[in-house]
Amino acid sequence: MEEHKVIADDGRVLWAADTGRAGPGPAAPGRGEPLVLCHGGPGLWDMFDGLAELLADRVRLIRWDQRGGGRSEREGPYTMARTLADLDAVRVHFGLARMALLGHSWGADVALHYALAHPDRVSSLVYVSGTGLGQDWRAEYRRNRAERLAEPAVPTAPGPVGRDAAVRLWTADFADPGTARWRAEELATPWFGVNEEANAALNAESHAWDEAELIARCRGLDVPTLIVDGAADVRPRWSVDSLADALPDVARVVLPGAGHVPWVESPGSFGWAVLAHLDR
Repeated sequence: MEEHKVIADDGRVLWAADTGRAGPGPAAPGRGEPLVLCHGGPGLWDMFDGLAELLADRVRLIRWDQRGGGRSEREGPYTMARTLADLDAVRVHFGLARMALLGHSWGADVALHYALAHPDRVSSLVYVSGTGLGQDWRAEYRRNRAERLAEPAVPTAPGPVGRDAAVRLWTADFADPGTARWRAEELATPWFGVNEEANAALNAESHAWDEAELIARCRGLDVPTLIVDGAADVRPRWSVDSLADALPDVARVVLPGAGHVPWVESPGSFGWAVLAHLDR
């Protein structure tokens, strides 16, 4: 993995890494354009080690930490427009005319919004464990998470989230309770700390998104899209239905043995689905 410093158009420094298949031999699926990974959050960092191990011998992967998270500079502003400009800076840094995008959770929103803004720069889109175009999913998510964690289904008061608290919350993201704790520990290693300012600002902005407007924009998005859901995700999967219905070129894969991080709990099926999509 070759690490890079990407300079955004406002001078802020973003961490990125270039990894994946290189050298002689027959072209593999996804080699037309690199696959750029957009991590979840907001306010988190790239946790794609397992995904990189799964795909890197077939696809060139570019990873990056979003502004304020992980190894990138912790300096705002924290807006979706700024995040999309940073993603475009990553594209420019690596000299890409076009790129395939894979976004996970919050990163699925980032990837989708980038494709809507710059469809000519995106060859394909993989939308993993996203929450769709509306906001009605949140109450059911809290109930599902509370049931899995055996705690009251009430919104938590805002405040700093340390590593232990994050690991506990992230155990709910896995379908198998017997392995959930150590898998959550793996996601939290290394630990860079949650950027609460970025999390609050970007979540607040997302609450104001208009679902009808986004549906109308998605109907005109001529980018091949794969939606991947883990059937056991505590975030309700019906929240993605309006996105799937709106996109003109879309396939949807539901992995029955997986939660919110499907490449961890169902790696074979996840990898097959992504590679097949990129090889179209």
